[in-house]
Parts: sequence; C-alpha cells; structure tokens
Amino acid sequence: MKAAVHETDTHRYARCIEVSKRIRWDIERDVVRGRKFDFSRKFLPDGLSLVGALEFLDAEERRLLSQVQGRTYANVFGLVERFIGAKVLELSREYWLGDQTALEALVRFTDEELKHQELFRVIEALAAEGMPAGYRFLPQPNDVASVVLAKSTWAVLALTCHIELFTQVHYRESIEADDNLSELYKDVFFFHWKEESQHAILDELEWRREDGRLSAGARACAVTELIELVAAVDGILQVQAPADVDYFVNVCRRPFTADEKARLNDGVLRAYRWQYIVSGVKDPRFSAMLGSMIAPADATRIGAALAPIMQ
Repeated sequence: MKAAVHETDTHRYARCIEVSKRIRWDIERDVVRGRKFDFSRKFLPDGLSLVGALEFLDAEERRLLSQVQGRTYANVFGLVERFIGAKVLELSREYWLGDQTALEALVRFTDEELKHQELFRVIEALAAEGMPAGYRFLPQPNDVASVVLAKSTWAVLALTCHIELFTQVHYRESIEADDNLSELYKDVFFFHWKEESQHAILDELEWRREDGRLSAGARACAVTELIELVAAVDGILQVQAPADVDYFVNVCRRPFTADEKARLNDGVLRAYRWQYIVSGVKDPRFSAMLGSMIAPADATRIGAALAPIMQ
C-alpha cells in the first residue's frame, strides 16, 4: 500500500521547487567562469583534511595533501550522485499520476544531481591540468551504484540523507569560513551546497514516507542493509586512502620514513572516515531522524557496527 502525501508535505515539496527556481545556477556561467584552480592555496580546510595532526609535514606538503584529498572529495561526490540521482528518478514514478508538485520537486532534484555529476567531471579535469600525473580514483561509479541500489529503498534513503546532510555541515562549519582555500574550489562547494540544501529536505520527506510503510521486521532488515552500506563506504575509503597517500608521496620532493608513511596512511583514512561517515553520524539532524524511526535494539546494532570507525 502506498503512503499518502499529506497537504503539509505538498507544501514542503512546493517550497523546494520555489527555492530551486530561485537559486538555479550554471556550471560555466556561475561557478567556473573561465577560472583555474589556485594551487598556491589549499583545497580542503584543515577541519576536513586533518593535516594538522601530521606535524612532520611542512606547510607546502600540507597544502599538497589538502589538494589531493580535495580532488578525491570532489570525485566522491560525483560518485555518490550517480546512485542518488537514479534512486530519486525511481521514486518519482510513484507521483507520475499523482501529486504533480512532488513529481516536479523530484524531477528537479534528479536534474540537479545530473548537473552536479557534470560539475565534478569538470573539476577533475581542472585538477588534472594543474597536478602531476599519477592520481587515480579507484571506485567505479556504476559498480558502486549497482551495489547500493540493490538494497532496500529505506536503506538507500538513509544513506542518501546522511550524505546530503554532512555536505551541509562541511560547507557551513569548515569550507565557508576558510579564506585560505582556492577561490574556485570554495565556489564549487558554495554552489553545490545551495542546491543540496533542498535535496536534504526532499530526502527526509521521502525517507519518512518510506518508513511509514514498513513493519518492524522489515525496518530491522533495512537497518541491517544500512549497516552493510556504511561498511561498503568504509571499504571504498580503505582502498582510496592508501592510493592517495602513494600519489602524495610520489609527487613530494623528499623521501618519507616507514613510520611517516604509516602515519600518512592512518591519517588520511581517519580524515576520510571523518569526512564521509563520522561527521554525518554526529550531525544532530540526522541522528534525530534516524533515532525517531528505529527501535532501541537497532540503534544498539548500528552503534556497535560504527564503533571501530568512530574511534
């Protein structure tokens, strides 16, 4: 049985449409504007890259590591938006002959996610122009999307909401306030944030709508799938982090000791876990939403699964 869309929900979908129209931006006209990256500046702020913990790196090396991480950061968003866009397009089917306001909101959401994928392809090309050869982004977007989309709608929406909420946190709490970042890189995530703010609202609406359909048993199974998805994300990070460290070490102008290399591997993995898992889990809005849907036993299971990552 399909969950009804209440009048109050329709108003929220309509509000997302109004904001989407008002803030609409173009990649070249509004974001890139013919510019290149300023490689004399950082890409990611220290609060995301966590390079400050690697005291054996000098200022130039910390800047380079922030740029390597920033390049991966953009590529990760391009990757996740592949499955997010596909899932939202799938959800829109339920409104084809129903609430046309909700349909328009989700179609706009999908269109914006396709634009974001194009934006991050442009950003990768600009990064490649100014950085030494050898960088590799290992996860394949279609392969990852196939794994994610095989899970239940509840689990996919939970992961999606988590991602789009931490996007907000990263921009507001770290990127926006740092004046030492490449201006173009900072603008990319300013414009990205503007549209993702609406996407997070739609994620919540659809997630709660899906949750209203589930029995307690089905929800417990969906929680298991969410745990599996988070583990899959962590698996991606455990592959990409050492690849990024290898690239960083290869392009630096000095050798690193075995201990320094080990600390780099640990530090970059810790930064990636912070960026893509921990910062979202700790977001009060996400934790409140998740906590309002699941049973205490399921909350305990999630906590146990996250414990090694949160440490």
